[in-house]
Amino acid sequence: MDQLIQSILLIALLFLFLGGGFWVAMSLLAIGYFGISMFASAPPGIVMSTTVWGASASWTLTALPLFIWMGEILFRTKLSEDMFQGLAPWLTRLPGRLLHVNVLGCAVFAAVSGSSAATAMTVGKMSVPELSKRGYDEKLSIGSLAGSGTLGLLIPPSIILIVYGVSAEVSIVQLFIAGVFPGMLLAGLFMGYIALWAVIYPHKTPPADISMTFLEKVYASRRLIPIILLIVFVIGSIYWGWATATEAAACGVAGALFLSLVTGSLNWQAFWSSLLGATRTSCMIAFILAGAAFLSVAMGYTGLPRVLAEWIRDMQLSPYLLLVALTLFFIVLGCFLDGISVVVLTVAIILPMVQAAGIDLLWFGIYVVLVVEMSQITPPVGFNLFVLQGLTGRNILYIAYAALPFFLLMVVAVALITIFPEIVTYLPQQAMARN
Repeated sequence: MDQLIQSILLIALLFLFLGGGFWVAMSLLAIGYFGISMFASAPPGIVMSTTVWGASASWTLTALPLFIWMGEILFRTKLSEDMFQGLAPWLTRLPGRLLHVNVLGCAVFAAVSGSSAATAMTVGKMSVPELSKRGYDEKLSIGSLAGSGTLGLLIPPSIILIVYGVSAEVSIVQLFIAGVFPGMLLAGLFMGYIALWAVIYPHKTPPADISMTFLEKVYASRRLIPIILLIVFVIGSIYWGWATATEAAACGVAGALFLSLVTGSLNWQAFWSSLLGATRTSCMIAFILAGAAFLSVAMGYTGLPRVLAEWIRDMQLSPYLLLVALTLFFIVLGCFLDGISVVVLTVAIILPMVQAAGIDLLWFGIYVVLVVEMSQITPPVGFNLFVLQGLTGRNILYIAYAALPFFLLMVVAVALITIFPEIVTYLPQQAMARN
């Protein structure tokens, strides 16, 4: 009972700090310090200094600022323009036509930025006006963009997968490889829904643009092809074992700088802005990770994770029931926090019970990202909803309603990877066997 009271007290204090507007990292450090001071005999100052240094000096984290910088560089090119012009000619014969640009455009940019909000913002700036001008259904246009924007969290190189890998001590390379098929599955479900909708409501789909020959399509995609090749090279080098995640990230930065130089978008101002943007984002994430590492150690000193794991084990919940409960928990938590904060806040507490239930941590990482994706399009604090509200001027509830079918498709994706875990584990197993 004492440990139950301790758990409730620490969780209440954490939500009090977060609700009071404190930085996430400072809240985590404060709760960890309080937990050790009150419920453990270890010196909190020494534990904090050693843990924060150890978490900050991790070589694994090197890939994080490099991938962020790669995204920042390409973000300042004409990527969004090139994406619409390059993808549109290939989609005119599909049911739904240019609506698929939202899905494929987000999938491409997700592999560049690793960010959900950046993906939705960048693709939406180009696609929303173009689709509106051509007379496409507004609700489906907004909904598909809201849903597809979440692919930025899943498709590698994903920033949130790096954060989870560092927090849970799971191989980032394995997580990147594991995210490929689920990302393709989710994109396929979105495109399938759009195609089905277009078949049911053919009168709501504008006529196709002027048909183009194969060579004309290739020419229209000329600026997009180098970026896709860069993404394939970065992900492929990790899968085939040619490079570690950090080495692949360094190659990605070099390739992004080269493409920016060739396209004429690289100047001193753009270079400096991309560097500052990557520095700010990387420092924020590293600070949160340091706080999360200290909280995790502090929880270990108090013995709360062990007690919680034993409590879950004594309840004899099946892994499926546990996952249902965790899904609801993550969705609720994600209504108020961004994806990275959700992951670092919960890993220290949840992983012991997940391990006690016999759930693979690699698979669980992909599951967590999928569930966190759902929270990005749920009110009141769905980040993608706010992004699209700024782009479209529509009420946030209207956008949430438009995104509802895509939320349900994410639920289907979670169910599919739960029933068929090989969707997540097959590629990592093949990569390990190859190497």
